[in-house]
Order: sequence, then structure tokens, then C-alpha cells
Amino acid sequence: MRRLEEATGLSRGAIFHHFRDKESLFLALAEDDVLRMTEVVAEQGLVQVMRDLLSTPAGSGGETLNPADWLGTRLEVSRRLRTDPEFRARWAERSEQLTIATRERLLRQREAGNLRDDVDVDVLTGFLELVLEGLVSHLAMGLPADDMDPVLDLVEETVRRHRRTH
Repeated sequence: MRRLEEATGLSRGAIFHHFRDKESLFLALAEDDVLRMTEVVAEQGLVQVMRDLLSTPAGSGGETLNPADWLGTRLEVSRRLRTDPEFRARWAERSEQLTIATRERLLRQREAGNLRDDVDVDVLTGFLELVLEGLVSHLAMGLPADDMDPVLDLVEETVRRHRRTH
């Protein structure tokens, strides 16, 4: 709460004037992250969200995602998904936005001839979401992030259509 007060310039009372409790505030922050991620996915794909997560904020205020803040929110969401059935039900509605954006991006890429056509789009969507969750776990364990670019390159190459030359 102190960080939020400092970041917004609002008092705790002013913040809770807009949110009935910490859970409502947290859910609003998490929803905000999902919306930003959905925008990135729609324009650049889910792998770009992963690249943004790995990048160090430039401090310019123009980053799409603040990796440190996003990771903290994502880890708390993961914890609550495991321990709170009511939260899990409410979160399913919100996270569906990201799945839809990923699927729609993949469909557009397939129509453009850039996506492999031997694997169902829903399977590719699940694959990319699983890689994202694995990356979050990797970062949560404090493992190095500086060697992940080649891994994400491989993920992108895995879903791309390979054109054969004869």
C-alpha cells in the first residue's frame, strides 16, 4: 500500500474510497496488467509479452509492462488461483481475454501464411500460455533471465510456418 500511495500521490483513504478492500484493489491491478498484455499480444504476440517481462524497464515511463511489478502481480495471482476457489472463478473470466487475444493473433498469422498449419491454433495457444507460465516460474525462482532470448527465439520458430524451397 505504501508503494501505491507513493506512486499515485493518493492517501490510503483516497485509494480505498475507490476500492472496497485490498482484494478489489489487487484484482483491478491484475486486470490492468491483463489489458496491457492483451494489447501487446494483439499487436506483437504472446512471445513479445515474454520478452517485455524479461526486459529491464528503461525508466522512461513508456514501457508497456513493468516487469518487476507485473511479475509480483502474476505470482500473487498464481498463489490465489491455487488457494482461493472464489478468486479462481472470478479470474478465469479475466484471463480469458489474454487467451482470446493470443488465439486471434495466431489466426491472423495463419491467414497471412506465417503460422504453421499442421497444428491446431488452440494447441499453439496452449503451448504459448504454458511457456509463459514456465517463464514466470523461472523468474520467480530467481533464475537468470539474461539467457532467455535464444529460448524465446526457439518458441517463435516453433510456431512459425517453415517454407520449403525446391
